[in-house]
Amino acid sequence: MAKDYERSHPPPPSHYSKPPPSSSSSSSAAASAALSSYHHHHHAPAQPSPPYTPQGPLSQPTSPYIPPGAYPPPSWGSCSEQPPSRVSHEQFRAALQLVVNPGDPREYLDNFLKIGEGSTGIVCIATERHTGKQVAVKKMDLRKQQRRELLFNEVVIMRDYHHENVVDMYNSYLVGDELWVVMEFLEGGALTDIVTHTRMNEEQIATVCVSVLRALSYLHNQGVIHRDIKSDSILLTSDGRIKLSDFGFCAQVSKEVPKRKSLVGTPYWMAPEVISRLPYGTEVDIWSLGIMVIEMVDGEPPYFNEPPLQAMRRIRDNLPPRLKESHKVSSVLRAFLDLMLVREPSQRATAQELLLHPFLKLSGPPSCIVPLMRHYRHR
Repeated sequence: MAKDYERSHPPPPSHYSKPPPSSSSSSSAAASAALSSYHHHHHAPAQPSPPYTPQGPLSQPTSPYIPPGAYPPPSWGSCSEQPPSRVSHEQFRAALQLVVNPGDPREYLDNFLKIGEGSTGIVCIATERHTGKQVAVKKMDLRKQQRRELLFNEVVIMRDYHHENVVDMYNSYLVGDELWVVMEFLEGGALTDIVTHTRMNEEQIATVCVSVLRALSYLHNQGVIHRDIKSDSILLTSDGRIKLSDFGFCAQVSKEVPKRKSLVGTPYWMAPEVISRLPYGTEVDIWSLGIMVIEMVDGEPPYFNEPPLQAMRRIRDNLPPRLKESHKVSSVLRAFLDLMLVREPSQRATAQELLLHPFLKLSGPPSCIVPLMRHYRHR
C-alpha cells in the first residue's frame, strides 16, 4: 500500500502544500483542512526487511522497505518475537474477529470521504448519523499487509489505553476482508505540516514536548513502546491541543518479554540500537522524540538529504546528531536535547525525568500553537 519511497531527497515544499481549494460543503472543507493529519506517511515508515539473502553492493532503495541483505533478518511475531506459524487468511480473519466489535459501522456512520493514504491502508472521515460528530476511519485490507500481525496493535493494545494526549480509538470492525478502526478525528492537522512550513519558537516547542512526554510517560508505564515517534505521528485539534497517534507499529513489553527486536520504525528517527538489531525497550521512543525536536528546530531530521539506508548507517555508527544551528537555540533547549540523544539507551532520560526538565517551564497553553496551524496561516 505504501507508495514508492520519495524521501531519498526531500521533495520541494509543494509536496506538503495546501490541498486544492475545496467546495463550500462542510465535509469537503474538513477533508481539506485535515488532509495532512491522516496522510500517512509524509515520512514513510520502514517495515522489517525480508529474510537475509546475500547480495552484491546495495543500490539506493526506492521503497520504504529496507532491502534484503541490508541487515540481519528481523524477528517476527508479536509477543514471543518467534517466527509465525503458517496461518491462512481465513484463520487470521477468524482470530481478528474475536477481538473486534460485532456489527457493521456503516449502520451508524455516513458520508465517508477519503482524506489520506498510508502504508497500511486508507483513512476516511465519516459522520455519526445520530450525533453529527465526525470521526476518522482507518480501512486496512488484511490481504495487503506486509505484517498483518501488527493489525492487532491498534485493536488490542490501544483500545485499553486512554489519555488526553493520545488519539482515542473508539471501535474496530471487520468489514469483508478489511479491518476498520474508528477513532477520534483531529481537524488541526499533523505537526509535519507545521515544521515544514513555519519555524517554531521555544515556547511552542516546549508545549509540544510536554504533551508528547505526558503521552509517552503514560504508555511507557503501561509497557507500550510506540516505535514510530515523528512529526507525522503528532496530531492537533483546532484549538492547539496535541495528541499522539499512529499506533500501528507499537509493541507491548512486560516482565516476561522485557525487550523487543523487530526492525520497525522510520529510518531517520530510528534509535541506534534498533538499527543495530539489539534488544530494545521504551528508550527508543525517547531517541525518536529527540530527533523530532531537531525537526521542530531545523525543519527536518538529520541526514534527511541522504538515502534511508545511508542515514541508518550514520545513525548506527556516528556520534549523536546535533542541531544545524545550535547557537540559535537556548542552552536549556540544548541541554534538554542532549538528555534524549544518548547512544547508550540506559543513559537516556526517561519520559518522567524529562517532564521535570527546566526547558518545559517555557511551555505555554494550547492556544500558543494555533498561529502555526494551516487554517490560521492561510486566513
